[in-house]
Amino acid sequence: MIVYEVTLEIDADVCAAFRTWLRGHVQEILALPGFVGAEVFERHEPAAAVGQHGLCVVYRLVDQAALDRYLRDDAPRLRADGQARFGGRFSASRRVLLLLTF
Repeated sequence: MIVYEVTLEIDADVCAAFRTWLRGHVQEILALPGFVGAEVFERHEPAAAVGQHGLCVVYRLVDQAALDRYLRDDAPRLRADGQARFGGRFSASRRVLLLLTF
């Protein structure tokens, strides 16, 4: 299992509209091959900068190949949509985690 985490900093004055858009964005991603689930969290620690809200989206994928396919085939288009709607009003950082089994 792969976890793909997207941490967001959103300007407070567009946060409500961003969250509405994000709901559909997450559903669109979950419809792609290899995605098996997602949760959206409001981030409390570390606190967002003054005038911003912090969110974290955690996606679960079946394997690295599914993530590679997403990053190659779908991520550029989906990221461009967010930039077209909210460009300059949010920032995103990403990390990838691999579940260890013991």
